[in-house]
Parts: sequence; C-alpha cells; structure tokens
Amino acid sequence: MQTRRELPSVFRPFGEYRALSSNTRAEAFSSILSDRASQISDVLCAIVSVLAAFLITNLNSMPANVTGFLALRVSVKNLLLTTVFAILWACVFRAFGLYEKRASPFSGLRLIAASACASSFALLFVFTSRAGAFKINAVVLSWIIALFLAIATRFGFRLLREPAARRNHVRQALIIGSGQRAMRLDAELNARRGSDYEVLGFLDSAGVRPVSEIEQRMLGELSQLQDILVQRPVDEVLITLPVKSCYAQIQNAIEICGRVGVECKYLSDIFQPSFAQEGHEELRGFNVTTLKPVILDARFIIKRGFDVVAASLGLTLLSPLLLIIAVAIKVSSNGPIIFSQERHGRNRRRFRMYKFRTMVDKAEDLQSSLEQSNEVFGPVFKMRNDPRVTLLGMFLRRSSLDELPQLLNVLKGEMSLVGPRPLPLRDVSRFEEAWLLRRFCVVPGLTGLWQVTARSSMRFEDWVQQDFEYIDNWSLKLDFVILARTIPAVLRGIGAV
Repeated sequence: MQTRRELPSVFRPFGEYRALSSNTRAEAFSSILSDRASQISDVLCAIVSVLAAFLITNLNSMPANVTGFLALRVSVKNLLLTTVFAILWACVFRAFGLYEKRASPFSGLRLIAASACASSFALLFVFTSRAGAFKINAVVLSWIIALFLAIATRFGFRLLREPAARRNHVRQALIIGSGQRAMRLDAELNARRGSDYEVLGFLDSAGVRPVSEIEQRMLGELSQLQDILVQRPVDEVLITLPVKSCYAQIQNAIEICGRVGVECKYLSDIFQPSFAQEGHEELRGFNVTTLKPVILDARFIIKRGFDVVAASLGLTLLSPLLLIIAVAIKVSSNGPIIFSQERHGRNRRRFRMYKFRTMVDKAEDLQSSLEQSNEVFGPVFKMRNDPRVTLLGMFLRRSSLDELPQLLNVLKGEMSLVGPRPLPLRDVSRFEEAWLLRRFCVVPGLTGLWQVTARSSMRFEDWVQQDFEYIDNWSLKLDFVILARTIPAVLRGIGAV
C-alpha cells in the first residue's frame, strides 16, 4: 500500500488548504499569505533595525556624500551574520507564540519581551566587529527600532486583513417604523453576506399594525425609545416613518437620539437636529440624512494614527519601568499583577481595561461593604482613604503609573490617549438621566479634560460637564493641549485617588 508523502513543514499550510472545501479556500489562502507576510515583515524589521542602529551610531564616520555612501562594501562575514541574526529572530518570535491565531490580551507584552530577547542576538555584531563600529548602544537602539517597526507593521496588516465591519464590530441598529419601507430597509441591511448591520428590532407609534413579516420582531411602542436606548447598546436608530403624518414623532425621536448620544438616520432632511451634526449619505440604496453626535472626519484618522505611534513608543521606552512595577507588585502582595475590569467604551460596548493592581486581591468583592463611605455624590464611587489600596498601590495611584497598561487598550483601539474616562459597569448602571449617556458617543481616553483641571476632586456634575465640553469642542489642538497639561498634573498628583 502506497503511503502518502508528507509535505515539508513550510508547505504544510498549503497542503491543508487543498483539503478544505471550496467555500473556505479563499479565506484560508488569505490567512496563510497573511501569516507568511507577517513573519517575513518581522525578519525585515529586524534587519532594518540593525542597519539603522549601526548607521545612527556611526553617523560621524559615514561618507559625507551619496556617492561615497553607495561605494561602501558589505563583507561576506556580515552577510552571514545578518542571515543568522534573522533566523534567530524568527525562531524567538515563534517561540513566544506571536504567530498563534488565538488572540491574547497580553500579546503586546509578549511582543516587547520577544523583541528584547531577539535583539540580544545583535551582540553577535559587537563580538565580531574588529574595528568596534558596532557597540552596545547600537544593540539597545536596534531593539527600540525593531519593536516600533513590528508594532507598526502588525497594525498595518490588521487594517489590510480585517474588513471594516469586523474591526468596528457589527453595528446594532434599531428601526423606527413597521411598514413597507421599514421592511425593505431591513431586507437590504441583511441581504449581503457578512453584513455589518444587525437589526435589533422595530418600534412604531401606538395602535399602528406592523406588516406581517416583522410583526414578531417589534420591541414596543415609539414612546419606549428612550428607555430602550438606555437599557441596551445601540449604534444607530434608522427612521422610516412617513414624513407628512408622523412629523412630530420623528422630531421627538431625533431629539431623544441627540440627547442620549446615539447616531440617527432618517429619510428626509427637513428636521432640526438637537445636539447632533448633520451629514448626507447612501445606505443600501436609500438616501438618508445622518445625525452624528460627533462628526468622524479625517481628523479622527490622524488622532488614531497618533494614538498608535505614541502608545507603541510609550510601551517601548517605558518597558523597563513596566517590568520594575510588575516585579514590585508581585513581591509586595498576593494576587495578579494586572487588574482587568469590564468598562463601557464607545456606544457602551464593553471591553476589558487593564491597570496595574493597586488593591488587595479580590477587592471588588469588598466594595459593597464600602458603599456608605462613597465621597462623590452621584453614580460613581471614589474614596480617598480606601482600605483596600496597598501601600505600593497608593504610590502608583498618586503617580498615575497604575494607568500605564492602558496603552495596550489604546493599541487595540478600545481607548484613545485623550477622551472621557471609561466607567465601570457598576457606575453606568446607576445613571438616572438618559442625557448622561451622550458621553459614550466617543472613544474613552487615558486622560481627559477633567483630569488636567481638578482630577478626581471634582463633583460628578462638573466632571460630566467637562466631558460634554470636550465632546462638543473636540479638535486635534485640544487633544495636544490636554496631553501637554497631563504631565504637570500627574507630577503634582492633584486629586488623584
């Protein structure tokens, strides 16, 4: 009996691809190419980082003109060393599990550790350099450059690989109306495979009989719109009511969406928006007017790009400090190093926010016994002398060093460097006014307007007012001003708890 010859490991993914059904081959082939491209880019980043570090640390001895620079020769020895270095780099990255398909919340930390370990092999150039041109400082510099390039290329591959629907999550939509237009819009939103919309249900005025196709998906009456928007995350409200007979109902729905901070689309342009800003677009063949709490123009692309670059540099440059803090937490008290907690992000989507642990282990279980000691009037909980905070935790909080792991949240796109602070589920569940939810129409931030004024010492009413002031007057200049004022505010430690 003839045995099947096994493919070499480097070609095995393509053999596995051939065994797949035709429906999944395209996706699998794209994944294989993406994985190979990611590995190749990591090796190229390593080589570029070594060359760049060598050139930067030897600028004084480099030829003064382009012709002299191009005339430089590369020895066979250095080519062999570069090849060995690249192979070792790839092996280290694979050993750290950076090519696993299963996502990890700490992949950023693994990338830092892997690049630090792999960069140590640049000592090969130090030990074999007869003229001493490659020094220890070049090894450190090559690690910083390689880590920055690896993070940047990974972010670029993510943008190319993932469709917008998967990056931004499926948009949860609510349709107001229950007639033929509502039914056609629902059919168009769900007609495409992999649609980026999920229709949660329908609302209409009292006494209106819906068409039979959507009767079972009615969520209630139009008078319940605000309650529904408060109770569950909704990205968009789509209004299909007839203009002439339902003018007042449509205007009321628009005002509610503006007050709560939910994007609204309607099939006419004769209504006056409240808090929202108006724009026009096409939605699955329907010409609609969109009312957005915040206009997402090209400036937000710049903001996101700055977030990625700054967070990458921050994690790279601060990695020794992060390691020291991690060791200090582990040695000084029992419990995990990183504390993660579910918070509400943009459009109240939940995500896990990371911080260095500053409290005793399982401190959340003790919070109910401390509720009567809350020092902030309103739904949030703050205590200056919280008995759960450890001695090291007091220092980390006062210096705001406990917030540094949130740079990982910034890289993942769950947070920005500047924006309203993400609130715990416990605090948001105690919001009594629907208008408070408008603070969730933007991505939450590592720092914000109220952090650079009075920080935690502010009243909740002033705190929320500052959040709305930031949302209504947002600009790139305002972000840079807040970032510039954050450093002295942190150094003074004003109001930090």
